[in-house]
Amino acid sequence: MDYTEKAREYFKDDLFATEQAGAFIEKAEPGLAVCSMKLSRLHKNARGAVMGGAIFTLCDFTFAVLSNTPQPGTVTLSGNINFIGVAKGEKLIARAEYIKSGKRTCTASVEVSDELGNKVAYMTATGFCTG
Repeated sequence: MDYTEKAREYFKDDLFATEQAGAFIEKAEPGLAVCSMKLSRLHKNARGAVMGGAIFTLCDFTFAVLSNTPQPGTVTLSGNINFIGVAKGEKLIARAEYIKSGKRTCTASVEVSDELGNKVAYMTATGFCTG
């Protein structure tokens, strides 16, 4: 089964993340999600740096892909993000993996860097399985 294509199909209607912010699912499999976001002027603040909201959107979306692959039905309960560096490249890459996954709740780490390897943010997220 191609989990990546299945995730892309499932999340195609997440229009804010995919169409507005430009989040793209690179890889989805049980226990791992990798998403990216090509940066443009839309993602920048008045100082020319990537806005925290754009980075958080990518983190939250990547956590959603992780926690809904292969079984949809998990929503985010909380997300705590730390902005740890400046993106110098043209693309952000987020990688999400479980810290713990239970029957009804899960906790994951999401690490964000640019394509040059600069670390940008670290998020921990907790989700709740509604199904």
